Amino acid sequence: MSRHRRPQGFQRTDRIADQIQRELARVLRFEMKDPRVDLVTIQDVRVSRDLSYADVYFTLLGQDADAGTEAEAVLGGAAGFLRSALAQTLNTRTTPRLRFHYDLTPEKASHLSRLIDEARAEDRAQSPDQEDQDHD
Repeated sequence: MSRHRRPQGFQRTDRIADQIQRELARVLRFEMKDPRVDLVTIQDVRVSRDLSYADVYFTLLGQDADAGTEAEAVLGGAAGFLRSALAQTLNTRTTPRLRFHYDLTPEKASHLSRLIDEARAEDRAQSPDQEDQDHD
């Protein structure tokens, strides 16, 4: 197998990303004292192939995008502290630099769901007899 071909299956970067996700969740829950990041949930971590960067995607339970932007700034400011906490548990030569991103996916999904529900309600209101024919 050539050295440029990626093997199939679970990659080393995936294992490291999973470990970073678990450890960051633990540190945020038990060691960070900032109330602006109390409700942070780490959704995903993507590590670069050379392990120089880790992009951390997070959401905030029940908060809006403004709170997410604020939490992103807080986490960015605490990246050095979080990176040093990771360095103590990761078994790698270097610890990736952390880049935090507020994940809008749950908000977008909720918005799309509302739009679909509204469209279905409009369809039912415009042709109520069509629904009766579908059930026959």
